[in-house]
Amino acid sequence: MPGARSLPAALAGFLALAGLGCDLRAPAPRIPHATRSAAALLREGPHDLAVIEVEGLGEIRIELLSELAPRTVARFAELAGAGFYDGLTFHRVVPGFVIQGGCPFTRNEDPRDDGKGGSGTPVQDEFNDLPQLRGVVAMAHKGSPGTADSQFYIVHRDSRFLDGDYTAFGRVVAGLDVVDAITALEIDTWGRYGPESRPYPRDARIASVRIEPHSP
Repeated sequence: MPGARSLPAALAGFLALAGLGCDLRAPAPRIPHATRSAAALLREGPHDLAVIEVEGLGEIRIELLSELAPRTVARFAELAGAGFYDGLTFHRVVPGFVIQGGCPFTRNEDPRDDGKGGSGTPVQDEFNDLPQLRGVVAMAHKGSPGTADSQFYIVHRDSRFLDGDYTAFGRVVAGLDVVDAITALEIDTWGRYGPESRPYPRDARIASVRIEPHSP
């Protein structure tokens, strides 16, 4: 990445581009911030929950904010219900920034294509201004509108420079200790054994993702 880019800009480009197999050297085009206020739309609840079981580490419980991103929540729930995420890994882990998963190529034995795949059905963007604070869950994309698919990320540390440029659709309500444990794994930062920032030699494998509907 060019040395002149600020750290937040570099990280944002890293998230948008590396996560979906695009050229790391190309800066991500800026996407206009949403005009609707997340604070005005958020309701107290209850909300459906997505429960991610990470092998050997525990559960991450995510409150799905359908009032902010109804199409994204519905698509995530559809994929989870079909078992799409079962057996995938958090293939990109940047401590102090995000953990990212949802690439189907992480099931195979070749790490070189990790992060380059999706479901094949993009989901329509629903950008909103929910602050990208620790525990927020959002869709990754290729750096331009209309390219989000199945890959998602969980913010590890507050990253407000991402605000409005990614579809935020949930927030962790339990299991941030599991997110922390994933960032504490040994990380192949420089990509000696596959893509950069991949947990290695142990991976962070998703055993299952299930949706728990809220009780009326």
